[in-house]
Amino acid sequence: MTRTFDDKLKDYAALTIRQGITIQRGQELVIFVPVFASDYARMLAAEAYAAGAKNVQVMYTDERMGKARFVHGSDEAIGYAPQWFYDGIAAAHGSGAARLSVVSEDPGLLGDIDPAKVGKWYGAVSGAAKKVSEIVGAMAINWSVVAVPNPAWASKVFPGESESIAMQKLWDAIFSVARLDNENPLQAWADHCDSLERRQAYLNDLNFSAIHFKGPGTDFEVGLVDQHKWVGGWGYAKNGVKNAPNIPTEEVFCMPHRLRTNGTVSSTLPLSLRGTVVEGIQVEFKDGQAVKVSAKAGEATFVGLLDTDEGARRLGEIALVPPSCAVAQTGLLFYNTLFDENAACHIAMGASYSENRPGIDDLSDDEKLAAGANTSKIHVDWMIGSKDVEVDGVLASGERKPLMRGMDWVEAV
Repeated sequence: MTRTFDDKLKDYAALTIRQGITIQRGQELVIFVPVFASDYARMLAAEAYAAGAKNVQVMYTDERMGKARFVHGSDEAIGYAPQWFYDGIAAAHGSGAARLSVVSEDPGLLGDIDPAKVGKWYGAVSGAAKKVSEIVGAMAINWSVVAVPNPAWASKVFPGESESIAMQKLWDAIFSVARLDNENPLQAWADHCDSLERRQAYLNDLNFSAIHFKGPGTDFEVGLVDQHKWVGGWGYAKNGVKNAPNIPTEEVFCMPHRLRTNGTVSSTLPLSLRGTVVEGIQVEFKDGQAVKVSAKAGEATFVGLLDTDEGARRLGEIALVPPSCAVAQTGLLFYNTLFDENAACHIAMGASYSENRPGIDDLSDDEKLAAGANTSKIHVDWMIGSKDVEVDGVLASGERKPLMRGMDWVEAV
């Protein structure tokens, strides 16, 4: 039986609400969605109400309106983020409302804007949204991120195609990596997340002290925090909900120790960052800190990101993703981190996720730092893996165990 676009779109909404968010009966839901995707927002709301949501609050976003701030706004406007708005969002999540972000970016929208202006605004937002970030980062609520195409993004991924064909192809790619081409897509997604849980259990049993990457332009060792926990596939929010924070997802990820990363690492895919495409990143780390940074394109934007605060030059995440995974096998560069980070091993500059170190939320700020957790206003992933990059786990004894070679994991689980 041939499944139509409408069939898959309905399944995408069902997957997002039923397994991405796993909305609970009587729970509220806040949806952030681009204004052009209002029809899809209505579909999501209908699915959420059918699943028992008490209230669905939609917050429309418009990145082109946001660009007007940089083109026409004063210095005061560029450095301002409304605290009252983010306090309201934090209050909603603090009262138990789930969170869904529907993302859709124009990768080059801000390419003609001074990176210092963009960095100033993102810094203001990071400060105002600190409480929201803490709630999300601690998995205090069930939250998820999914994507919808827009013409500028689709044309970047499929250059030379007409707008309509590019949009169709990008939708098809999104449906494919969300497992929506299967006869029973929700079951296919659940099976996939279960397989990632088996991989995380395998890594947790081995209890590595570090992960080592070796490849072109890369000789790089990431020390892990003591008592770390690899996470992948399903998320387990502190409100008791099992859900999928990212659709798609192909990663298992862990917490680096903020002082134990050393060596040189090079990016293997471009990074879409703050409306600019950053390419050819190379960073040298010493005792956890990025001490030498360069990029072939977008360097000012990337360096500006690392200058956000002291923690922005340290790692908050390390993630393992085999080149054989579904996202990588599309052969596409998505110019969107939600997808590209799920096509390759990656690291993240900035804040750690507390779910990777059980009990860390019970520690004081000083104790968290002593345990190796990193704090920052940012958390930005960039890709460092490929079939040419070997990945080894390092045991406390110093023994190295091969984890990835070529296209896949060395050992099946």
